Amino acid sequence: MPPRQLLSLLMPLALLLGMGCAPAEPNASSPARNEESPAVPTADLDQVAPPTTELSNVVTEPPPSDRAEPPPDAPSSVSEPVATASDVVAQVPEKLPASTVSQSSVPKSGPGDKESLFVDWPKPEFVLVFSGQQNGYIEPCGCTGLANQKGGLMRRDTFLKDLKKRGWDVIPLDVGNQIHRFGKQQEIKFQRSAEALRKMDYQGVVFGVDDLRLPTLEVFSGTNDGGDHNVFVCANVALLDRSQTPEYHIVQAGGKKIGVTGVLGDSFRAKLTGDEIVHLPAAEGLKSATDKLLEEKCDLYILLAHATLDETADLSKKFPQYKIVATAGGVGEPPIGLERMPGTEAQFVQVGSKGMYVMAVGVFDNKETPFRTQRVPLDSRFEDSPAMLHLMEEYQEQLKALGLEGLGLKPQPHPSENTYVGTEKCGECHTKAYEIWKNTPHAHATDSIVTPAERSSIPRHFDPECLSCHVTGWEPQKMFPIASGYLGLDQTPHMTQNGCENCHGPGSRHVAAESGDITAGEELLKKLRDQMKLPLANEVAQRKCMECHDIDNSPDFHDPGAFEKYWKQVEHKGKD
Repeated sequence: MPPRQLLSLLMPLALLLGMGCAPAEPNASSPARNEESPAVPTADLDQVAPPTTELSNVVTEPPPSDRAEPPPDAPSSVSEPVATASDVVAQVPEKLPASTVSQSSVPKSGPGDKESLFVDWPKPEFVLVFSGQQNGYIEPCGCTGLANQKGGLMRRDTFLKDLKKRGWDVIPLDVGNQIHRFGKQQEIKFQRSAEALRKMDYQGVVFGVDDLRLPTLEVFSGTNDGGDHNVFVCANVALLDRSQTPEYHIVQAGGKKIGVTGVLGDSFRAKLTGDEIVHLPAAEGLKSATDKLLEEKCDLYILLAHATLDETADLSKKFPQYKIVATAGGVGEPPIGLERMPGTEAQFVQVGSKGMYVMAVGVFDNKETPFRTQRVPLDSRFEDSPAMLHLMEEYQEQLKALGLEGLGLKPQPHPSENTYVGTEKCGECHTKAYEIWKNTPHAHATDSIVTPAERSSIPRHFDPECLSCHVTGWEPQKMFPIASGYLGLDQTPHMTQNGCENCHGPGSRHVAAESGDITAGEELLKKLRDQMKLPLANEVAQRKCMECHDIDNSPDFHDPGAFEKYWKQVEHKGKD
């Protein structure tokens, strides 16, 4: 196995659900894991299947196994529409003929066997590019190698620029959820994401339910940059008052007039609290926006629905003017082509999750085949955009300036009430195991985020979402420091790297007993020694590893037999 591949697979990988980095490519054989699972190694990992809704598919692929991602608990009658549509979209067939289906299944020759894009496409009148459900994954972290990971704002910007270089009119649109968690870092991340969307010339972005869990003024400042054009749009939700959030946008492209509106589904709207967010039932708000859009006599009407598939289908039936409907509902990996929900004529676009894909829909002046669609994996073929790299650097500088305290992260006591002593202290007795550790990637985990091996020279060692698995003494899944754990390169140099105690637990009482600092008889000595052991039996050690080697960033680690294979590279059982 090449050293780089081994390094990437053994490197502790933080960044579980809702973190800042895009995941590795999903693996269909990997087990799903619920982010609310109790701390391992005592609890089993949940197996949760993704939700499904019946669709009449033009082309679909079986979705990969993926973790369930239920959002955390939130803190904080329609008249018959008039059916009008332009010639460019009036002849939408019940099912698109094969010629309109994405050609993304055609393999591309060359390194990586990446699928070819836009095969045999003539120049479209314009291209709609749909994204959404970023869920906080603003960049691929590179822990498993950037070639193995998809997504990120930097690649998305490059893709959009590539389309424009073809001479195509491009309309980027987004179905929401830029972040997934809450807290100061997520507020910063939302604002930086909103800035990125403006820089990428997005023409419509609907609010996601997790976006709206942030303090309203923080969301407002992110969506309103003081300019004349607010890229955010929503028919039934507004920040502060209705005048602050547009109900719809009118976009001109390819000589056509396109009307765009968005909606927050009622199941998500029910989670909103407080009076700083003005909201209506989805159908009521959409009725108002649709009436106004029809007066504009657009050539094409587009709906961005941050809603479940069922809610999206219901709205589509009530408002048939929207011939293209992008939804946040659906599975983690989007189907290849457009879909038609039974009982509607609208063509549905799913975007998947974690920003790994965008969906491009070309609109053509052809009544027989008005649309062509292309699912685009944001993989390593797309170079990092300099503009987005600069934005990422500013984001990391903000985290550095605030520090852990400014981000609201206070060290919490370990459940055992023990404290950390550091890997070198362990090595004073466990000499052979220590020597083995020094020759593993774990011994360079912090170095890899201070000076990243790939992607520019932007350090990430002020980012809690990276620190949680690249230092010693952090809670890896919830991303906060544990008392006596790592706080900084200067404050706690002995807590750098991914050390012994991340797996075996803090060793203060064990060390004190062995050194005679506390009185301990043979019974207590044995008890404390046993507490530091991490059994291989019953997958206890394996589940502990998966706290960092999660399904997003180490999909190969979840293959059958993978743990045994990689354990051999770090094995130190019985060495002392």
